[in-house]
Amino acid sequence: MSQWPAIADIAARVQSGELKAVDLVKQSLAEIDKNKDYDVIISAVQDRALERAEAIDKRAAKGEKIGRLAGVPFIAKDNFLTFGGCTTAASNMLKNFEAPYQATAIEKLEAEGAICVAKANLDAWAHGSSTENSDFFVTKNPHDKTRVPGGSSGGSAAAVALGIVPFAIGTDTGGSVRLPASFCGVVGLKPTYGLISRSGIVAMASSTDVVGPLTRSTEDSALLLDVMAGRDDMDSTTIGKDPKGYGLQVTGYSMQGKKVGVVKEYFGEGLSPDVKSVIDAAIQKLKKAGADVNEVSLPSLPLALAVYYIICPAEVSSNLARYDGQRYGHSAKDAKDLDGSYYLSREQGFGAEAKRRIMIGAHVLSSGYYDAYYKKAQTVRTKIIKELEQAFSKYDFLIGPTAPTTAFKIGAKSGDPLQMYLTDIMTVAANIAGIPAINLPAGLVGNLPVGLQIMAPQKADLELLGVARAFEELA
Repeated sequence: MSQWPAIADIAARVQSGELKAVDLVKQSLAEIDKNKDYDVIISAVQDRALERAEAIDKRAAKGEKIGRLAGVPFIAKDNFLTFGGCTTAASNMLKNFEAPYQATAIEKLEAEGAICVAKANLDAWAHGSSTENSDFFVTKNPHDKTRVPGGSSGGSAAAVALGIVPFAIGTDTGGSVRLPASFCGVVGLKPTYGLISRSGIVAMASSTDVVGPLTRSTEDSALLLDVMAGRDDMDSTTIGKDPKGYGLQVTGYSMQGKKVGVVKEYFGEGLSPDVKSVIDAAIQKLKKAGADVNEVSLPSLPLALAVYYIICPAEVSSNLARYDGQRYGHSAKDAKDLDGSYYLSREQGFGAEAKRRIMIGAHVLSSGYYDAYYKKAQTVRTKIIKELEQAFSKYDFLIGPTAPTTAFKIGAKSGDPLQMYLTDIMTVAANIAGIPAINLPAGLVGNLPVGLQIMAPQKADLELLGVARAFEELA
C-alpha cells in the first residue's frame, strides 16, 4: 500500500514545481493497475486527468496560483456525475450513461486544482453495506481479499486504504461513508445534512443523502470539507458553511473538560466482544486526555434502523421512478409496446436489491399503509431527533463503535437482507437526524480495522473535526 503525504503538502509542492501533477496522476493510474485484483475501480478517467494535470503543471511553471488541491489526484464514487467517462451508479441501468454536467462537489474540487482519475465501485444505486450489490463486480477488502470493504462507498474507501489516491469521495445515506471507512481503516466523514451540495449525484434517499470525504487523516478531511461546503443554487437543501471554515485550524484542539457521552444502546446484543475491547481502549484514551466521559441512554435509538428502512425505500421508490426506459438509461430493445418498454426496461436494468427497495417503498407509501408505516416512521424519526438534541444539551459529543463487527466474509450476509441491513445499526441515526459524524480508525482485531464513531450536534462540524484530530494525536 502506497503512502501519500498530506493533501496540503502535495498541493504546495505541485504549486512550487517540486512535484509534477502529471507524475502524480500517472502514479495513481499505475496504482489502479497494480491493485486490479481488489476490483476497486469501475473506470479510469485517464485522458481527461492527464490533460488537466498538464494544464496545472504549465500554470505552476508560470507562477500562477492554482488552488489548495493543486494536482492532487482523487477518485469519485461512480454516482457522482463527472466528465471524461460514464457515470453508472454501478447499475446496468446506467451502464453507458455520459453525464451532461458535473456534480457541484466535483466542480468545487476541480476549481481548487484536484484531478479526478477514476470512478469507484459501489453497491448499485448505493443500495447496500458491502459493495456486493454492484451489478459489475464485488470489491475486496484491502486487509483481506476474502472480506467485504463495507458499503456502499466500498470502492472509495478501499482506494484510499490501498494508497491508490490521497483521497476519495463518497455518499453517506445511512452510513455508507463511515461503515466502509471502519472496515477499511480510514477516516470517513459524514457532514451535517446540506453542508455539501447533492447536485449532480444520483439520488438515493434525498432526505438523508450526504456527500463525504474518505481520507488518511482528519486534517485532510477538514481541508476537503472546507473546499466542498457551502450553499449551491442547484440544491435548495444546502446550508451556509461555518464562517471560520473547516481547514487546518482543527489542530491544537484539547479534550480537557469536553463532555463525551458513550451511547449505551451501541453496546448491547450483537456487538462483537473484540470490537468492544478496542472501543473500550479508545474510551480510556479519551479519559486520560481529560475528557469527562459518561454513559448516556437514548431509548428510541434501537428503532432508528426500522425507521430508516421505511423512509429510505420510500424515497428510493420515488427517485428510481425516473428510470423508465423512455428518457435516458437502459431501454429494452425487445419491447413490443410502451407498457412492455416500461416493464422490461426496469426488469432488465434493476438488480435484486433495487427491486426489493422499490417494492418496499411503494408498499409503505400506498394509500392503505401510509399511516401505519411511513407516517409512523416519520413520527419516530422526530422522537429520535429530540432525544439526540436532549443528549447534546448535556454532552459535547456522543461516541460508540461505527459497526458491530469487523469486515465480514464475502457472501456471508448476501443471502439474508435483514442481516445485511443490521450492519447499519450504529450509523443510521446520524443520517435520520442530519447531524455530523466521523469514523476514526481505533485499532485492529487481528489484521482487521475497527472504527470509533464520534457524533456532534447539527452544524458543529468544526468542533467534530477538532475532537477527531485530538483523538488521532492520542494514538
